[in-house]
Order: sequence, then structure tokens, then C-alpha cells
Amino acid sequence: MPSLTPRLLIFDLDGTLIDSRIDLCNSINATLLHFGKPQLPDPVIASYIGDGASMLVRRALGDPEGDIHDEEYVTEALTFFLSYYRIHKLDFTYVYPGVIDSLEAIRAAHPDTLMAVLTNKPVNPSRDICDHFGLTRFFFQNYGGNSFHTKKPDPHGLLTLIAEASTIAGDPITPAQTIMIGDSDVDILTARNCGATSIGCTFGLAPHTLAAAQPNYLAHSPTDWPRILKT
Repeated sequence: MPSLTPRLLIFDLDGTLIDSRIDLCNSINATLLHFGKPQLPDPVIASYIGDGASMLVRRALGDPEGDIHDEEYVTEALTFFLSYYRIHKLDFTYVYPGVIDSLEAIRAAHPDTLMAVLTNKPVNPSRDICDHFGLTRFFFQNYGGNSFHTKKPDPHGLLTLIAEASTIAGDPITPAQTIMIGDSDVDILTARNCGATSIGCTFGLAPHTLAAAQPNYLAHSPTDWPRILKT
């Protein structure tokens, strides 16, 4: 880790702070059943997670590249999925062991380091989940996949958080002083696209994507975060 203590930590949500796999898979299969489509194995659905709700639904419908031209059909499926997930998002979802202890350790060791969430999950369920599990107290902001006109790995959301953190801190925070923590290549590429450091979480939903993305550091458990940060 660079000798300069990071001034800003940005966390992904699904596969990084929480394990939401079962609720997302159940919600997709409920959507497929509703629209007369065959249900899919959980590992297949889990491999579709990471690029936002719309792409998750499109991939489950058999449209991996987002080329379905019947946008009304896709919109109906997405609407059903979001409505179902809104109700069932906390059925089986849990915070990974060690997350809260690690966030508390980081805050105790680096009280001036700001933390936020940047996820491709829609912002309202992201905030609701963080509220439910008592995670919101750690973060000055929580942005989702529909908070901006683009999603990760576009760096717009990360750059927005850097600007907001700079305002809170009272002086500029640079990408070089920022770390993005996530479980997939999407998060690693987001960091790289704006010049931030990355930590890849191998315990998440998409560890198979990390090798090609080459994060700066690997965390095999949330308890590795303080160690990597030299807390």
C-alpha cells in the first residue's frame, strides 16, 4: 500500500459488503417464472450479477449483450424483478462476517478517512439494505446504478464521490489517494479508469473475474481490509 494513508475508501455492495446472491437469484427466477421462461441455476444467475439490474434481467432472458429489441418486454420484466426484489431483498441477504468489525477498525485507525458506497444495484434498495444492517453510519454517501447516466466501470460515479469527499474534507482529494474495494472486474476497472488503487475481494460473487482485471491488492476476507490498509 502506498505510504500515504488513503483519504477515501469506496466500497462496492453486492459481493463486497453483503452476500445477496440467494435473494437476487430467487427474484430472477420468480421473474422468469412469471414470464413463462425456464428457471436458471443459481450459479448461472450469480455470474450475471455486477452490471446493474437491467443487464441482470437481460442476461437472464437470454440476451447477454443487451440486444433484445422489444424494449417494452424488457421493461416489463425489469419492473417485475424490481418489485419482487424490493419485497424479498432481505429474505436471505446478510453482511459478510468481519465487515462491521473491519469498518470500525478502519474508522478507529483512520478517523479522517472518508468512506462511501458505489454499486451498480439501484440506489433505493442499496440504501435500504445498508440502513437495515447498520452500515449507513460508516458512509457519507451511497450511490447506485441509477444515480448517474452511466454505471461502473465508467469512472463518473467514483469521480463524483471524490469531488464530494474533497468538499467534506475542505481540500482536494485525488484519485491517487482513493481506493476502490470490490469483488469483480467491474470495480477494478472503475478504479483504473480514474487512477485510483483497487482491492479485489476474492470472497465475493465474481472472484473469477479478478485475475484478468489485476487488482492492486487482494482481500480473501473483509478482515484483510485493515491489514492491507496497515490499520
